[in-house]
Amino acid sequence: MDAIELLMGEHRMIERVLDGLVGFTEEVQRKGTTEKEELGRFVRFVREFADAGHHGKEEDILFASMVEHGFPREGGPIAVMLHEHEQGRGLVRILRDRAEQAAPWSDADRQEIASVADGFARMLRAHIHKEDAILYPMAEQHLPADALAAVGDACDAYQRDRAPQHEALHALADELIRRHAAAVHPEPTDAPRGFGCCG
Repeated sequence: MDAIELLMGEHRMIERVLDGLVGFTEEVQRKGTTEKEELGRFVRFVREFADAGHHGKEEDILFASMVEHGFPREGGPIAVMLHEHEQGRGLVRILRDRAEQAAPWSDADRQEIASVADGFARMLRAHIHKEDAILYPMAEQHLPADALAAVGDACDAYQRDRAPQHEALHALADELIRRHAAAVHPEPTDAPRGFGCCG
C-alpha cells in the first residue's frame, strides 16, 4: 500500500465532509432548528475517522518514522502538525458538547456551532494543504525506500484491523456529504459516488 496516496485520498473525503458540516451548521442557524443527532454524526466521523483513524496513522506511523529518520518532533513541520491536531480536537469538543447538551439550542448556541464549524473547517483545510504540499513530499523525498514501504505496510495492517468500522465510517461520510455538502460545493452530475477507492 502507498501510504501517502492513502492519506491524501482520506484528505479528499475529509474535505467533502467539512463542506457538509459547514452547510449543515449554516442551515441550522438559518432555520433556527435543533438537530443534535445530526451534529453528533459529524462529530462521530471527525473523531473516529479524521482523528483516531487518519491522524492516528499520521502520528503513530508516518510521523514516528520521520522522527526515527532524523526529523525533529519538537520543532519544524511535525511539531506544527501535532499542534494543529490538538487545536482541532479542542474545536470538536465544543461541537460534541453542543450535540450532547440537554436543552434545545438557543440562537447563541447555533451561532457558536456555525462559528466553530467554520473555524474548524478553515483550520483543517489549511492543515491538509500543508501536509499535501509540504510534509508528505518531504517524507517521500527523505525517507529511505524501505522506511516508506514499512510505513505502507503498517498503514495496511491498521486498515485491516479496523475494516468493519472503517467501512461504516465511509458509509457515514457518503451520507453526510450527500445530505449536506451540495449546498457548499456541488459535485458535477457525472462525479463518481462513494470513496471505496481511498482505502
